[in-house]
Amino acid sequence: MKKTTLAMSALALSLGLALSPLSASAAETASSATNAQQMPSLAPMLEKVMPSVVSINVEGSTTVNTPRMPRNFQQFFGDNSPFCQDGSPFQSSPFCQGGGQGGQPDGGQQQKFMALGSGVIIDAAKGYVVTNNHVVDNATTIKVQLSDGRKFDAKVVGKDPRSDIALIQIQDPKNLTAIKLADSDALRVGDYTVAIGNPFGLGETVTSGIVSALGRSGLNVENYENFIQTDAAINRGNSGGALVNLNGELIGINTAILAPDGGNIGIGFAIPSNMVKNLTEQMVKYGQVKRGELGIMGTELNSELAKAMKVDAQRGAFVSQVMPGSAAAKAGIKAGDVITSLNGKAISSFAALRAQVGTMPIGSKVELGLLRDGKPVTVTVELQQSNQTQVDSSTIFNGIEGAEMSNKGQDKGVVVNNVKAGTPAAQIGLKKGDIIVGANQQPVKNIADLRKIFDAKPSVLALNIQRGDASIYLLLQ
Repeated sequence: MKKTTLAMSALALSLGLALSPLSASAAETASSATNAQQMPSLAPMLEKVMPSVVSINVEGSTTVNTPRMPRNFQQFFGDNSPFCQDGSPFQSSPFCQGGGQGGQPDGGQQQKFMALGSGVIIDAAKGYVVTNNHVVDNATTIKVQLSDGRKFDAKVVGKDPRSDIALIQIQDPKNLTAIKLADSDALRVGDYTVAIGNPFGLGETVTSGIVSALGRSGLNVENYENFIQTDAAINRGNSGGALVNLNGELIGINTAILAPDGGNIGIGFAIPSNMVKNLTEQMVKYGQVKRGELGIMGTELNSELAKAMKVDAQRGAFVSQVMPGSAAAKAGIKAGDVITSLNGKAISSFAALRAQVGTMPIGSKVELGLLRDGKPVTVTVELQQSNQTQVDSSTIFNGIEGAEMSNKGQDKGVVVNNVKAGTPAAQIGLKKGDIIVGANQQPVKNIADLRKIFDAKPSVLALNIQRGDASIYLLLQ
């Protein structure tokens, strides 16, 4: 009897659960709540960050060149020509708008434009917003729109075309939210990234990815480059927007994309937050960036150059020339040195060294780790004011055809007697009067020594040149 009762009770319980809609609904609700709590989401972080990212609308004007009028047309389209009078179909022609006699010699005209971009609030109290220089360049009016829809006028505080960073200031700032800056030097390849901006004027948009690479350079050799590469989608209008980590801290300012066909292919670049911090601090203080300078020329150290120079390193900045009287010269840096670290942090390339030094104020003292003749050396350098004459000599040309050389005598090297303009020898920088005293860390006493080194067909040739009182290196490949 007991067995029958227990069986019926169990059946009743199971039927009750199966037939009760309230019980099923309660179970589903509990399950959904549990899943919602466990489901990872960027939403909480974005709620904190989005008020710091702004949309920027710019109006401005720029000078454009119009075609210069052929001489035999000037009599028809000159200032007093009937073809350029009111009512003429040619009145709006570039030839009647400054391209003829009496007009601007190069046909320069002011053309109005409108542009869209993004920015990031870095100081709420003062209304400072960092963006890209190319977003606000030549702007006459700047409008900033916050994520809550509020709009403000803004003005330029400072610009730096060489790093593509600009600082603008919101007028009469009220109830703004500033972002926290992360230490971009702590980034690692594989760290998660989130890009926030205003692509195509659509309004705030969020994409995510990872850090694909660090220390990218070579996009524009005239600029100071040390980019973070990310596969988070960055499109037109994202310029100046935020690249953040999962804590909602700024790690970079979105700047450029590699887009062969004009669309996003997952290769975007951002200026590191530490670089942004250094530059904007100078803009606040001076209204511009006053760059410190080492006063060296150099190139990347690769495996072939390291082998040629007998250097036990694969990465770094090879010093090919030290400018007389420069900060580097005063600190004892020499041509042929390899700079491997700056303030204790590894230097991967000459471009990375140039970018980091180029964001430091004049008078900054930096500690450089060097390799000299295979031995580690440490020097302290006080950066001097940049005179904008430093040249990146990373371009390497083939051969030294075009140079006439002879033995200097007494086994003191090979003297360059003449260099023909436009030849490979001229292109690599050889000059009349140069004395070749070494190649690939081997002494060159005469032409026979030089020919012997050439005959070995090295993949890279580093010529040690005595030029006046200076010792420099010229690189051939």
